[in-house]
Amino acid sequence: MNSPLAFRQAEPSTSFPAPAREPLPSALPPHSFYDEAFQRNLGLYTAAEQQTLRKARIAVAGVGGVGGLHLLALVRMGVGRFRIADLDVFDYSNLNRQFGATMDSVGQSKTTVMKGMALAVNPDAEVDVFDQGIHAANIDRFLDGVDVVVDGIDFFAFDIRRLLFQHARKRGLYVITAGPVGFGSTLQVFSPTGMSFDEYFGMYDGLTEMQKFVAFATGIAPAVLHRKYMDLSRIKLAAGKAPVVASSCMLSSGLVAHEAINVLLRKRPIKAVPYYFQFDAFLQTYKKGYLRWGARNPIQHVKRWILMRMMTKLFPDGHPAIAPDTPAKG
Repeated sequence: MNSPLAFRQAEPSTSFPAPAREPLPSALPPHSFYDEAFQRNLGLYTAAEQQTLRKARIAVAGVGGVGGLHLLALVRMGVGRFRIADLDVFDYSNLNRQFGATMDSVGQSKTTVMKGMALAVNPDAEVDVFDQGIHAANIDRFLDGVDVVVDGIDFFAFDIRRLLFQHARKRGLYVITAGPVGFGSTLQVFSPTGMSFDEYFGMYDGLTEMQKFVAFATGIAPAVLHRKYMDLSRIKLAAGKAPVVASSCMLSSGLVAHEAINVLLRKRPIKAVPYYFQFDAFLQTYKKGYLRWGARNPIQHVKRWILMRMMTKLFPDGHPAIAPDTPAKG
């Protein structure tokens, strides 16, 4: 039997362009499209709140595993304007969890595919694309005129994530992040006037990649629920890979979408870091807490020390978090 790769080589992938806008049915005049499409939201949101969402602009940094789902969930909530950024293309390794990844989209730009999927739901949405990702030269343009920022950046892209959070804070923007961890998800909301990203995670210039990994991992999932069943030897730091499943990404997008809408509508008080929330579907456990002092919390120091020691023992050959059967990418 031919492998999927052989199949793809024999039959080139089709493109996934943004859909052409076709006239709406005569029974649905153009001016009523939005109201008709999102009418089932009413009762949970008022008509006025729905119009607020229609006019809002959300920046989604990274539209792969969780970011793509964040985008689609927010489109279906009725948010009308987006900035999306990603420099990557879909690959076979994305098929298990990234909802823009199909056999037809392998090799295509993630931003192109996800913009097409968003417009297939709401043809009137505005989706501005940053297909080179975000970096120091374009971060201000990416955040200009934005109401809320959603973090969908790859787990291992620590420096780019710091850049996003630092610039969003300067602009007075809330940033929402959720990580698919094990069979569950975490959620943290960063207020522009509360504890900063660097304070909460204990990030600063000069850390090694392993130190950044340990700092981020212990901060994103303080309850450490996944440790009861996750095989840490499958983490590949240099290759930027760790175990992740689709169900956890879907949980993350639900949490992020609800919280982003709450930031826009203020239907309840916002609980920003050092509050954290973690749900594990496998263990059927929900944990919420207040991580006083963030990374300076004495218990966090212990967790970081333990995780660093565990990773060192798992990879005593001097190549931490690189599985022996997987070469590091250059």
